[in-house]
Amino acid sequence: MLQLKNIACSIPDGDEIIKGIDLTLDEGKLIVVTGPNGGGKTSLAKLIAGIENISSGSIIFDGEDITNLDITERAKCGIAFAFQQPVRFKGLTVRDLLELASDEPLSHTEACNLLGRVGLCANNYLNRELNASLSGGEIKRIEIASVLARKAKLSIFDEPEAGIDLWSFSKLVETFEDLRKQQSGTLLVISHQERILSIADQIVVIADGKVRSAGPRDKILPSLLRDEMFKFCPMGKEESK
Repeated sequence: MLQLKNIACSIPDGDEIIKGIDLTLDEGKLIVVTGPNGGGKTSLAKLIAGIENISSGSIIFDGEDITNLDITERAKCGIAFAFQQPVRFKGLTVRDLLELASDEPLSHTEACNLLGRVGLCANNYLNRELNASLSGGEIKRIEIASVLARKAKLSIFDEPEAGIDLWSFSKLVETFEDLRKQQSGTLLVISHQERILSIADQIVVIADGKVRSAGPRDKILPSLLRDEMFKFCPMGKEESK
């Protein structure tokens, strides 16, 4: 279970981007965080992962106060984060990244399964370097596969649909559904996609740095779809590869 207790975060000029959020996220659920652009969704995800620091409040994960732990220490506690714009690592192969994430050697079958879950053929990617030869969508899918390899207690995905083609987007939705059915930890997804919202157990709406609403999908989603303030995409975005 993840508990956020009155957390706040300010940028260097003093403006608050997260304003006293109280939130409890249940274990083993698929939770989608949505809301208008600039409302604080990604900032909230980064605060949970330890990429950014809170100004006040506390974060409790699995009964432990992790407020003062850095990103590495939180990763050791079982929190994984997939960036909206993944980092490229020259000289590191896809297999290297997956094995680093899983913290153990992977068989060819295991590596194939991980890449297959995000719509990539292992034979075409396992030995490729994580460099500029990969498209934005390809590197994004590889990073998501590395998060899956972690088998984390809490996996955070920042707009995982950004920059991927329609077929891979469908595979991504299937992956989230499978992970939820298997209760493979808690999944926290930042997304505007109606299709991802429609498979959530819980939806949290963040606007102006605050929780506007939160609760079961069946309660929150219908009102969102009627709200002209929110613009949802029914399908994934296309990419060049």
